[in-house]
Amino acid sequence: MRLIVSTSERGPMFDGRARRAANEYVNRLERNLAEEGLNILKREMRAVFRNPTGYYESRCVVVDGNVISDSRVVYGPWLAGVGSRNFPVTKFKGYDHWIKTRHELNSRKRGIGERLLRRYTGRM
Repeated sequence: MRLIVSTSERGPMFDGRARRAANEYVNRLERNLAEEGLNILKREMRAVFRNPTGYYESRCVVVDGNVISDSRVVYGPWLAGVGSRNFPVTKFKGYDHWIKTRHELNSRKRGIGERLLRRYTGRM
C-alpha cells in the first residue's frame, strides 16, 4: 500500500489576506476602544464635575485613532488630582474620572474585541 500526500499553498493564509484582515482588526479594535474610552470619560466628567464649563470636556479627544488626550489643558492634571497644586497644597484632591475610565474600559475590552472579531474571522 502506498499513500501520497500533497499540499498546495492557496487561500488567505498564504496570499496575505489573513494578515491584512488581522491588521485591520487590530487597528479597528484600537479605534473602537479609544472611542468607547472617550465616551466613558465624558460620562464620568459629567457625573463628578461640580461646576463644569464644558471647555475641558470639549478638549478631550481621540488622537491618532488610539490615544485619549485632554489636549494638554493646563489644569488637566489638577482636575485629575496629579498636579503640583493638589493636596496637601490645597484641599482639592482631584477627581478620579481617568482612573474610573481606565477600570471600566479594561472590564469591557474583551467583549468589545470578541464582538468585533466576528466581522473579521470570515476573511481569515
